[in-house]
Amino acid sequence: MSSFYDLAPLNKKGEPFSFSQLKGKVVLIVNVASECGFTPQYKELEELYKKHKEAGLEIIGFPCNQFGHQEQGTDEEIGQFCKLNYGVTFPILKKINVNGAEADPVYEYLKSQKSGIMGFKGIKWNFEKFLVDRNGKVHDRYSSLTKPHSIENTIVSLLNEKAAL
Repeated sequence: MSSFYDLAPLNKKGEPFSFSQLKGKVVLIVNVASECGFTPQYKELEELYKKHKEAGLEIIGFPCNQFGHQEQGTDEEIGQFCKLNYGVTFPILKKINVNGAEADPVYEYLKSQKSGIMGFKGIKWNFEKFLVDRNGKVHDRYSSLTKPHSIENTIVSLLNEKAAL
């Protein structure tokens, strides 16, 4: 992939979700799981989304079952869980792999743009986060331990920057 906006992962119905529709937005991408100790982060993610959506924030969840088999449901079950338990209104796309030979191209791209701690490229656990600026550049990468509210100031700063034309 030559740019973030060339990516088109599948939504939970198996249809392309073109990242070209995200041009000019600040995007937070998170690999999620329903049965993880970090699952309550959905609440903070949704709060951030509701608070900053109108200013141009988009949050996208990618369910993944690669860490402790903590996301075993179908795409439909995952979506229902998120909505019923955390009121999630941001997009939860099709379940994917984030590491290995079958890693989704979105995660291959993100990992190529921003390494984790000590240069580690792989995703270490559920709820790692990638923050992408209004120009499609990966601004930062956050571990599972990073609570969504703790990066709100960075999100606001990126929202206040204008996209390059």
